[in-house]
Amino acid sequence: MPLYWHLLKAVPSLQIIAHRIVWSALLVAGWLLWKYGRGWLRQTLAIPRAGWMLALSGTLIAFNWGLYIWAVNAGHVVETSLGYFINPLLNVVLGVAVLHERLNRVQWTAVAIASGGVLWLTANYGSFPWIALALAASFGSYGLIRKLVAVPPVRGLGVESLYLVLPALALLLWGESHGDGGFVAHGAVPAWGWGAAALLVFGGVLTALPLIGFADAVRRIPFSLVGLLQYIAPTLQLLCGVLVLGEAFDRDRAIGFAFIWVALAIYAVDGLLRNRAAPALPG
Repeated sequence: MPLYWHLLKAVPSLQIIAHRIVWSALLVAGWLLWKYGRGWLRQTLAIPRAGWMLALSGTLIAFNWGLYIWAVNAGHVVETSLGYFINPLLNVVLGVAVLHERLNRVQWTAVAIASGGVLWLTANYGSFPWIALALAASFGSYGLIRKLVAVPPVRGLGVESLYLVLPALALLLWGESHGDGGFVAHGAVPAWGWGAAALLVFGGVLTALPLIGFADAVRRIPFSLVGLLQYIAPTLQLLCGVLVLGEAFDRDRAIGFAFIWVALAIYAVDGLLRNRAAPALPG
């Protein structure tokens, strides 16, 4: 994802986020209309608490998208990866504090080591890592809400998208009319023309599919396990930032990330051993 959005660096970040919302909304709403008919929205909003909770989760994910795209194109990919390293820790804390999930001693040890790495990075990063902390808080809160609301994942994403689509359309129309759009006016990317437009449209697909998978996963597995799996994406983001985009990664950052990777290894090995020790289900 950071490499994809980097291709659209010349397009203003707000325009990119608006395109993500509009095209993912069209994709998801179209599929829901074909699959369930026109009543899908009414049926979804009839679910208790769905209306206001999906409005809140939609606002959180829009904020997360916007900050992430801005940070990538402003040269802060390594700090965004830090945010998504912090996010699994936050998921573990939320799983214990809000959902009353339990961790064993080894898992608590892993959380403590990873927390030490985060504190080290915060103290030695060179500046307060507000991008990382804001990304972690917004996406962690989004995941918790989607865990709590009993809405099928695609329908939930469809409702979230519909809440956001009108403001996004207004922003796009304003940008195109003032020559700042990347779709029709090509004011931001004159050398690319319709190539940039195609990337913006396909960004809706890249937005919808991972979120559908994520929303489905958080309802099927313990929230603390979601935290473990979410270490994969920030590792890839870190590699993209350092090896491809040439961002700095000094000794202090390496020490902090090493703490987090050790914690991940402890958490993963403990889970593997416990699964092997568990008695097999009959039949």
